[in-house]
Order: sequence, then C-alpha cells, then structure tokens
Amino acid sequence: MLFVLVATGVFLFLAWALDPHRAEPGPLERATALPNVDVTRGEEAVTIAPAGDPSGVGVVFYPGARVEADAYVASWAPVVEATGVTVIVPDLRLNLALLDRARAESVVGLAPDVETWYLGGHSMGGAFAARHLADHTDVDWAGLVLWASYATESAELSDRDDLRVLSVAGGRDGLLSPDEVEGHRPALPDSAVTTTVEGMNHAQFGAYGDQPGDGRPEITDEEARTTLASTTADFLAP
Repeated sequence: MLFVLVATGVFLFLAWALDPHRAEPGPLERATALPNVDVTRGEEAVTIAPAGDPSGVGVVFYPGARVEADAYVASWAPVVEATGVTVIVPDLRLNLALLDRARAESVVGLAPDVETWYLGGHSMGGAFAARHLADHTDVDWAGLVLWASYATESAELSDRDDLRVLSVAGGRDGLLSPDEVEGHRPALPDSAVTTTVEGMNHAQFGAYGDQPGDGRPEITDEEARTTLASTTADFLAP
C-alpha cells in the first residue's frame, strides 16, 4: 500500500512538473523579430543577445516554477535592445530552480564575451538564484535581478556590499504581493534598488498566459513589459 501511495505521488509530481506554462506564440514571435536582437534556442537554454556590439554585461535568469525558458524572451528582448546586455534563460530540470539552482555556473559558457555577470530570476527562480549567491561559486557574480521574487535570510545577502541588486514587484501580484516582497527586504543589501510596477500581476513578468491564483492586472501586458524593461534597463545600463 505504501509503495502504491509513493508511486502515485511521484507520478502526480512528474505530471505537474513536466507540464509547464508555455510561451505565448505572439509575444515570442514579436520579440524574436526585433532587428537589434538575436534570439538563439539551444539545447540547454535560450540566449537573447544584441545584434550589434555587446555591452560586456550578461544576465543568467531563472524561470519561475513550471515556466519554460522561452516565456521570458518577450520580457528581456527590449532590455537587450536598449542596453546591449546578453541574457541567458536556462532550461531547468523538471522546470524547477529548486532542483537546479547551480545551473548558471555552466550556461555562462554560452556567452564567452561577457565580462560582468548578474544572476536573477522570476518568482521561485529568483529566490533560488539569490540562495545560490550564498554558495561558493565559480562565477564572480556582480549582482542580482529579482522579478516578483525575494531573498531569504539564509541567502546571507544583507551584508554583501559587493552585490548590486534590483527587486521589482507587481502591484496586482496575487501570488507574491508587494507587501510580502517588502517583508523580505531586510534580507537584501541596504543599497538594493526596489520598486513596484503598479497594476502589474505575477504572470505579466513573463509571457505565458494566466496563472491560477494571480491577481487581475490593471495594465495591459505590453504596458507591463514596457515599464519592466525600462526599469531593468536603467539598472543594467553600462
């Protein structure tokens, strides 16, 4: 009986994990059509790079739980276009950063020309990206980019004066409210840049459709992505 219960639990977990939120075709196609941005889908990640000279700055960005990497191309492409940064969104085991938080250490090799690396993520992806910064890493990470996410005290970032940090919350986020993000603010360095995009919900940080439990947005997806891109580009601009 115990075996049956365990097997059923494993089956249900795998069925849940292996059915991720997929990238919406329209936003993905429009992002890949931008003339100043090159989007490459590889075997282990999607890379969003400037078509011209790169800035030398790169970001490895972890997707939220059960969200495929391609769902963040529409959000990051305008940042790449504005700043010349290179962004790598890796495929994670079972689409969960929980199981693959050190993935960034290997995918940085996909962009050998990048000199300065940031780590980041959306939702759970951001939380485990923050936790990874507490580990002994092969990469000298310059900072952290959190979208609708947070760091816990166990990440031990509050005294890290070597990290630049950006934290963006959504005013209509039904899965991680601005108040909850603010509650985790003491776990970030004092110098962290924190802001809220009013009217934006949790799913609008990517482009993968509605998410159960989320709040109803008060701005359009395009307005949300434009404001998010502007805020992130200002932070990452050389």
